[in-house]
Amino acid sequence: MGAAAAGAVLVLSVVAVLAVVYLLLGDYLYRVYTGTRHSAAERLVYRLIGVRPDAEQPWAVYARALLAFSAVSVLVVYGMQRLQDRLVLGLGRPPVPAHVAWNTAVSFVTNTNWQSYPGETVMGHLVQMAGLAVQNFVSAAVGMSVAIALVRGFARRQADTIGNFWVDLVRGTFRVLLPIAFVAALVLVAGGVVQNFAAPHEVTTLTGGTQAITGGPVASQEAIKELGTNGGGFYNANSAHPFENPAGWTNWLQIVLLLAIPVALPRTFGRMVGQVRQGHAILAVMAVIALVSVLLTNVFEASGGATVTRAAGAALEGKEVRFGVPGSATFAAATTLTSTGAAGSAHDSFTPLGGMMTMVNMMLGEVAPGGAGSGLYGMLVLAMITVFVAGLMVGRTPEYLGKKIGSREIKLASLYFLVTPALVLAGTAAAMGNRAGLAAMLNGGPHGLSEILYAFTSAANNNGSAFAGISAGTPWWCVALGLCMAFGRFLPIVFILALAGSLARQAPVPVSAGTLPTHRPQFVGMVAGVTVVLVALTFLPALALAPLAEGLS
Repeated sequence: MGAAAAGAVLVLSVVAVLAVVYLLLGDYLYRVYTGTRHSAAERLVYRLIGVRPDAEQPWAVYARALLAFSAVSVLVVYGMQRLQDRLVLGLGRPPVPAHVAWNTAVSFVTNTNWQSYPGETVMGHLVQMAGLAVQNFVSAAVGMSVAIALVRGFARRQADTIGNFWVDLVRGTFRVLLPIAFVAALVLVAGGVVQNFAAPHEVTTLTGGTQAITGGPVASQEAIKELGTNGGGFYNANSAHPFENPAGWTNWLQIVLLLAIPVALPRTFGRMVGQVRQGHAILAVMAVIALVSVLLTNVFEASGGATVTRAAGAALEGKEVRFGVPGSATFAAATTLTSTGAAGSAHDSFTPLGGMMTMVNMMLGEVAPGGAGSGLYGMLVLAMITVFVAGLMVGRTPEYLGKKIGSREIKLASLYFLVTPALVLAGTAAAMGNRAGLAAMLNGGPHGLSEILYAFTSAANNNGSAFAGISAGTPWWCVALGLCMAFGRFLPIVFILALAGSLARQAPVPVSAGTLPTHRPQFVGMVAGVTVVLVALTFLPALALAPLAEGLS
């Protein structure tokens, strides 16, 4: 089978499975977040943390609970890393340096999973399991909770509350992430992914040298890293490592896992607002953008950009030969279209235009389909901006799902959209404008700028993937990217929750002849167009100086 045919089979089989996931998982998520009963295990958790599960919260209280939980999580993960030499299953490894521990704690709590360290040689097993893997669960549950809170804002009429953060967090973790990740981990173990508590094992190589082979609880972390759109690798090579991703079919499974929840949530949205076709429209926008991105990434990587790569038939440098160009390119597109950031190949070795596509995927706001929860609420904000623009064109007060998009709503939506571009561009400028930032660069010219632009794009959008070529473990880079990740995660969340509260308080607006239909192909095209135009206006100058300049040279 040729590369083009293999790529087509891979994409079509993933799409076919996701069509089923959209219906089944989407309906299940609807039942999870709208049910009124609490399981015995959930009630025990509520008693332990002193929460009344049937008491709902206004948006400000919901936001304070989320921020407090995240702040405590950062402190716990940071403390575990600094004390790992005193913990069981520490493998005798020293404490993680303070700046790396800070960066890692913020990274995993914000669902970014940026890693400025090689996991198999720095972290002990307990830190990997009880610190990082736990955050893989709860950070994903936080994102899903925010999305559901915004959907409640659309669904409710003249209400002062948007749900209970603690209930949403616990249900997302116990009823969704844990059971699916458990089954996925068993499948991955059957496929050859490592799962043990072994210490590093010394082996003799073919050249007579020695190498330490690290085992560990890999499959359990691999499953939730993909399902929760986290992306942090147990090993430095991430999903290109055979202990994490042994075969072509496990690569396929991981692509399905990282897309499952973001694809299912539009169905949940449609069910909760009582208009399933609205969920279809949101999914259609995501699908159009995603399929174009996957196609272009595969084309750029299959064709190459120079004489040698064209003679070889593809740009094979940095690709995982077990998966080939289609598997590597599709995996890269999927992980940057979502907020997963896992790497099945070296993104830095992609062709200039192929590497640009991974950046553009993140610059779009990771909304196609985006992260666990963050993709849905990002796309709903873009839908609101589209309705507002359309309303201005016809001289009508814009409405979306029976809610007026007034000055307060559009201000919050605009602030949400502007946070990440401001962080990306300001961070890139800061790195290029001081010695500490430049000292970590191993490459110059457009490609060196691409590496820095990619780093801040990844951090601000809570993706976590990276181009190589930057020594990101230095104090300046760890602090700068850590701040970028924190602001890029929590400022947009606060704006989304404020928006949810504003929408929930509104009375419904009756549909009239002048109401813009938001479930038809016309609206799908408008939202996709607004998404691309906003990104082009914001990032095109930076892209022109970096990957476009390299690709066209």
